[in-house]
Amino acid sequence: MKIFKLIPVFAILFMTSCASVRVATDYDREANFNGYNTYAFFKPGIDKAKISDLDKRRILRAIDANMTLQGMTKAEKPDLLVSIFTKENERVSVYNNNFGWGRGAWGWGPGFSYGGNWGNTVSTSTEGTLYIDLIDAKTKELVWQGVGRSSLYTGSNIDKKEERIQLIVSEILSEYPPEQL
Repeated sequence: MKIFKLIPVFAILFMTSCASVRVATDYDREANFNGYNTYAFFKPGIDKAKISDLDKRRILRAIDANMTLQGMTKAEKPDLLVSIFTKENERVSVYNNNFGWGRGAWGWGPGFSYGGNWGNTVSTSTEGTLYIDLIDAKTKELVWQGVGRSSLYTGSNIDKKEERIQLIVSEILSEYPPEQL
């Protein structure tokens, strides 16, 4: 019976692991991030992103909203150019369910069993990676990069898709500007 009490815990852990966004950032230590107050989108870089134009617009709107929240202003002659890059891959997870009741090495009891094998569970999901690059407009050098990896929403509910994209973008941009020592 104890195993049935653990099933909701496993379900919650599984759902929260799918909802999380893993973020990594890198930046140029020599860049003066206090001097960057304006931005514009770098169209040549954005055009190379291999996603639908609808998803590009969703990402750009989410970036726009996050930059505005941080006090940045969109400008014709910006301090920073914003570019994006995306990757997508299938993620396969295999869960070995070799637990339960049965005869083990020391007699009967809970633990690994020889006859109580429940089998393996295989699941697949689509994982996406979004790179947000901030480029110094004067030097044309990359000064900050944020990378977010997460499961993607692949259904047809537009609200859920937009919500997922907004979450990914906001998690990445929450790391900008970097805390410099």
